[in-house]
Amino acid sequence: MVETTKLEPIQETRKSPNSKSAAKQPTVNLRDPSLYINRELSSIEFNRRVLHETQSEHPLLERVKFLAIFHSNMDEFFMVRVSGLKQQFKLGLTTTSSDGLLPREQLANIHRTLTQLFAEANSIWRDQLHTQLSETNIHVLRYDELSKSQRNKLRVYFEREIFPVLTPFASDPSRPFPHISNLSLNLAVQVRDPKTGDLRFARVKVPPPLSRLVPLKRFDPDQLSTPAVHKFVWSEEVIAANLDRLFPGMEIVAAYPFRVTRNSDMELQEEEADDLLLMMEDNLRQRHFGTVVRLEIDESMTPEVRAILESNLEVDPYDVYTTNGPLGLSSLWEVHRVDRPDLKDRPFTPQTPPALQNVRGSIFSVLRQRDVLLHHPYESFSPVVNLLEAAADDPDVLAIKTTLYRVGSNPPVLQALKKARLNNKQVAAVVELKARFDEETNIHWAQELEGVGVHVAYGLIGLKTHCKVTLIVRRERDGIRRYVHLSSGNYNSATARLYTDIGFMTHDEVMADDASDLFNFLTGYSRQEEFRKFLVAPMTIRPRLLEYIQRETELGPKGRIIFKCNSLVDGELIRNLYKASQAGVKIDLIVRGICGLRPGIPGVSENIQVMSIVGRFLEHSRIYYFHNDGAPALYMGSADLMPRNLDRRVEVLFPIEDPTMQSHIVENILAVCLRDTAKSHILQSDGRYIPRRYLLDGDGPLFDSQAWFLMQSSGKSAEYL
Repeated sequence: MVETTKLEPIQETRKSPNSKSAAKQPTVNLRDPSLYINRELSSIEFNRRVLHETQSEHPLLERVKFLAIFHSNMDEFFMVRVSGLKQQFKLGLTTTSSDGLLPREQLANIHRTLTQLFAEANSIWRDQLHTQLSETNIHVLRYDELSKSQRNKLRVYFEREIFPVLTPFASDPSRPFPHISNLSLNLAVQVRDPKTGDLRFARVKVPPPLSRLVPLKRFDPDQLSTPAVHKFVWSEEVIAANLDRLFPGMEIVAAYPFRVTRNSDMELQEEEADDLLLMMEDNLRQRHFGTVVRLEIDESMTPEVRAILESNLEVDPYDVYTTNGPLGLSSLWEVHRVDRPDLKDRPFTPQTPPALQNVRGSIFSVLRQRDVLLHHPYESFSPVVNLLEAAADDPDVLAIKTTLYRVGSNPPVLQALKKARLNNKQVAAVVELKARFDEETNIHWAQELEGVGVHVAYGLIGLKTHCKVTLIVRRERDGIRRYVHLSSGNYNSATARLYTDIGFMTHDEVMADDASDLFNFLTGYSRQEEFRKFLVAPMTIRPRLLEYIQRETELGPKGRIIFKCNSLVDGELIRNLYKASQAGVKIDLIVRGICGLRPGIPGVSENIQVMSIVGRFLEHSRIYYFHNDGAPALYMGSADLMPRNLDRRVEVLFPIEDPTMQSHIVENILAVCLRDTAKSHILQSDGRYIPRRYLLDGDGPLFDSQAWFLMQSSGKSAEYL
């Protein structure tokens, strides 16, 4: 059993604060670009940490999963971040990043860094994971490794399942170069006409509906007799080996796989929209035709074929990334789905918090007595679903209002909302149509909710509605009562098992007033500028956080700040954290992803430590703690510390005011994260992240915060550590 943690400084990388020495420091220009880390390179460093999880202590298929996540993340990075920089470059913009780089300089740094990182990722697959999978009877084979019998049977499969779907597109003076859709896998095929000797070019698309990895079970007697053996072959290799069926009478010279990534960052002119829903549907169709920002090719591709692709796709040489292995390894999710529990994380059952166990009466009676804190995924998301289902069935519930950002497929939350409406409750849902890459799903659910009579709003022009708030209005014996659920995470039952998040249920009347005003702001006409307890972006989060930082700065060495968030890049907040550090305030920042602040700079940030935890679960909770001279201020919610969150989104941070609950969050969540030595990385002043285990003195046991939370929630022994 791990001892109860206490909030202690982390000694190995930070000196104790000294107000006298801080006071003697010369004046520093806190806008100096050298004090900031480039946002894009910081994002790449996060994905480097994700990639390095492939070499950690995770079970083998979980390490394969991390490789798939890495490649999926990089796809999105190109579709959004690189595409934005390329647009700035083409427009001739000279705006520099916080670290003083022009768009062209950032693109050059990105290309240089990712060329090395992609090579490392390919090596991890080719030289490590691929071999280790084979040793456990999971074989991802090349076509030339198959037996003659397997090839013959695959030929039959090709004829029956693949060939009917394929459409070769020739490119010659009479036929234009075909459109290559975003993230599609293709073959660049060269054929020769035996009569004329002419060399010709065609493109064959690997059909997305088909599995990227063709299982050999149906063709392989070994697999039929030994279920523990799994064999796959890449679908593009099956197609390449059977191209004679697509080009009869032609000589197949070569076939090279390639893949393109397009600009998918939609710009909406919301002010000009008569119908936002229709505009979103039109923009989604246009996404498939964005400019190409990356071309991935096999290193065996000849210069002639590469030139054809570069010319027709209008890409520059630095947009081309070569590899000596399979393209699009996000498809390795298919390998992760193999039924091998021995090669995956041990399953666990999220627990119900004690306050909601053995409930007599309704959940509303519990919330009348006390607030409830939920720490997902260690504690179940079911109480949130149960709350909405109870509201849907309860004849005393009059209305339900909620915000929906990413809800996933077949979400029980939406089923509860539909049921509530069919039970004649007033139901209002603010559905954010602009949730990147979930737009189509959200359009579908918005239409389905409207179909049963739910009042659906799409938020505000120019602002994304990213807050996670539900308000339930109920008639009780002593009058109208309101119940509020707030969270750092989405109303998504699937991600609630994969992400660490904080949820909070309350019947606090002041918070209920704030929630009511918030929904009026989102659905009606309101110039609400202040809320009673909520901090709400874009109005009050930034100024109030700055105010709290200033309070700690005035306390000097007695000050204490702990932030846990996904990203920290806002320049104004960083400068004020620097000022607090200069005053001697001890600051711990648990930033999972992007961080633009440089810690450990003498006279600027020597009292700041930045750590990142990458583990089994995606760290997603946001917690902002200020010691406030013994009267702590602690906020949680949806907002990260980025200009988009603070200025261009509707976000909510809510206070935790109960001293017992505050202590629990500080001592049993934040302090536990700060103790992590197994999965944490410490940010250095030069922008590198070093695994914390390498900074420790001695060879003692490592502490895994996520394993500790699992142990605590399950009541089991230290087997999780």
